[in-house]
Amino acid sequence: MKLFEKIIYSILNSKFKKFLVLLITLLAFLGSIMMLPTKMVLAKMLPGKSANTYSIYVDTPAGSSIKQTKKVTQCINSVLQKEKEVINIETFLGLGSPLDYAGLVKGSGFKRSENVAEIVVNLTSKHKREEKSYMMVHRLRPVIQKSCENLIKGTSIKMIEQPAGPPTLASIVVELYGQNTQKVREIANEIAEILKKTKNLVDVDVMQDHIYKKFELQVDKEKVIRSGISIKQLNQILYIAFEGMDVAIKNSGNSPEQIPLFLVLSKKTKDLSSFSKKALRDKLSSLKLMNKKGMMIPVIELVSIKKVNSEPTIMSKDLKKMVNITAETDLVSQVYPLLRARTKMKEFFSKDYNVTDTHLFNLELKDKKTGEIYDLNWDGEMKVTMDTFRDLGAAFIAALVLIFLLMVIYYKSFAISGIILLGSFLSIIGVIVGHWIMDIFTVDTFFLTATSLIGFIALMGISSRNSLLLIDFTISLIDKGMPKKEAIAIATATRAKPIFLTAAAIILASTLLARDPIFGGLGVALIFGTIAAVAVSLIFVPVLMDNTKSIKDTK
Repeated sequence: MKLFEKIIYSILNSKFKKFLVLLITLLAFLGSIMMLPTKMVLAKMLPGKSANTYSIYVDTPAGSSIKQTKKVTQCINSVLQKEKEVINIETFLGLGSPLDYAGLVKGSGFKRSENVAEIVVNLTSKHKREEKSYMMVHRLRPVIQKSCENLIKGTSIKMIEQPAGPPTLASIVVELYGQNTQKVREIANEIAEILKKTKNLVDVDVMQDHIYKKFELQVDKEKVIRSGISIKQLNQILYIAFEGMDVAIKNSGNSPEQIPLFLVLSKKTKDLSSFSKKALRDKLSSLKLMNKKGMMIPVIELVSIKKVNSEPTIMSKDLKKMVNITAETDLVSQVYPLLRARTKMKEFFSKDYNVTDTHLFNLELKDKKTGEIYDLNWDGEMKVTMDTFRDLGAAFIAALVLIFLLMVIYYKSFAISGIILLGSFLSIIGVIVGHWIMDIFTVDTFFLTATSLIGFIALMGISSRNSLLLIDFTISLIDKGMPKKEAIAIATATRAKPIFLTAAAIILASTLLARDPIFGGLGVALIFGTIAAVAVSLIFVPVLMDNTKSIKDTK
């Protein structure tokens, strides 16, 4: 430690060396901060989570039959069956898979129509396979979409990974509000096209029903009354023919409940030969009902067929009409593609709308001709990310303020408190640089995550302790009559050993965290942040102590 004492003493006695220390520290701080806007270090809520399962959501156009949906799912299954890591595949036609927490948020429980399906893919244990689940999704997504989406025009296939953090509707969600339903549909489709052309965004979908042609059966009440047939009879035969219904019950000693008997026409019998009025008319002509007089009345005599547009579901939130446009990110953070897409949206919509920035990244579109206003709000994992970083930032500022106030009360000096605070804050150099180094040596992108910020906040107390040890010991030596520079050098060299031992304990304990996929950011922040904190405490802080008048020399 005598050698280290001489080094510190020589730095304190040379204005050039002190200036060099301050300059290097400033450059290191600025350089580390610039790694964020230059994207050398990328920020994200949480990194991808390798799981033993993932899901595939299939949405064929509204009005599609279960037969068409099945055709798409069979295509997907044929691709998945070639994967050696896939143990089994569960396909749910016309409904969502059994609910889990993520399914509740994504609305899986509300799926009850022939044009939807969910496929649950179960994999071998993540500890026994080399390829991570999100890397498999990344590899298979373009293959499945290219092979199967074109089977039914307008089909959307989305690959859904298990969330590493709180589940959301999608990585990026655009909530579009407006009263003009038709205009909202048009704007939503334009937003979807922009998102599709944005790099690193996949699985873009507009959560609104397609308007399609359908046949509507309108009952002729006068003919029904004259024929002696009730409306209930007519409804029942139509349901039995095309949908099926319970017609009776069966009691069994092996069952505690009554067993319903379900009746429906065979698949071949109920299918139409073509989508036309003639085919439907022929089918209805073959269905007959017996009236009270025993006469057989063809169903076609009681109804008229009309071709109409479907009525789409109207979605709302907070009593406002809205449409969701969703997109997933492909192995990247949500922040960067969102900013690119937002810039493109502002340029595109500025032709016909007055575009105004509102809260955070949200936009307001005002039609230049009609004056109608449409609100574009960002939600999904992107919003969770921004809220988390905002809350952690507030916690960090609160920690800084509390440390500063405590030090002011203890030392009765703003300068000394500022030194401690600055020394603690500069540990961010190690946190950011550490993530950059880890990104070089890892296959996946090593993101600066929410857990990384938690580690940085935790470092504030550790870094403050290092500075406190030096300042307290220096003041005690000066009070005994030792010259200021010599006291600082001796205090630094003496306290270096316990500082190094504490740092070594933190680093060794954090190596277990660094290998965790979720808390790896916390471990890296503690390891490299501690290294930076030690360097700042033992070199930068002594220089500041020498330059402050609050620590007075004995001379």
